[in-house]
Amino acid sequence: MGAYEPKFLYRDVITATASSTITVTNGVGVVLAVSGSGTVAPAGADSNAVVGTAAHDVVSGERFAYHPRGKVHISTAAGAITAGDRINAAAAGAVKTATAGVGNFGIALTTAADTALVEWMEI
Repeated sequence: MGAYEPKFLYRDVITATASSTITVTNGVGVVLAVSGSGTVAPAGADSNAVVGTAAHDVVSGERFAYHPRGKVHISTAAGAITAGDRINAAAAGAVKTATAGVGNFGIALTTAADTALVEWMEI
């Protein structure tokens, strides 16, 4: 019998690559959004791809830690999925790209081709 466990849980600190310089000032968290496959940056106004807050300062291009807003999972993509896309359920337990606000339950953290594995975060 197979078993599954999320890649990261709520209390875990997740790592990603910064696509721009991030500065945490006076202990105030910087809200982050997906900016590419495996990358994050400070969130823009009304971003639909917010994934957490920065744990510390980092310069662009370096890996760093952030506090997630949800658990991170790995699933099979049904159709192409781009990092930052909202995620919905697809047939046979896979996930697919969805329209923001329409039954979404996740945000893609990586880009994946049809039938490839994709990392996504619960929202």
